[in-house]
Amino acid sequence: MPMTGQVHGHEVMRMMVEAGRGFTRDTLRAAIVERFGEGMRFFTCSAEGMTPDELIDFLAQRGKFVEAGDGFTTEPEKICNH
Repeated sequence: MPMTGQVHGHEVMRMMVEAGRGFTRDTLRAAIVERFGEGMRFFTCSAEGMTPDELIDFLAQRGKFVEAGDGFTTEPEKICNH
């Protein structure tokens, strides 16, 4: 049974930091689905109901990703605390 609901985008960023490695768009999407479940939607301080792909686009547009090797990661200081 697919999990439904919404998870804050900060949780995805924390997952990336904890992984300690870079991601490509495809590997990040796969990691999001594995960690949070198929069908999960995501919200942030200014948007909600996003799919994993929409969340990745949203975070990229806001400069939350840092180039890392062949992909990208994020940094703890890029996660706002409000």
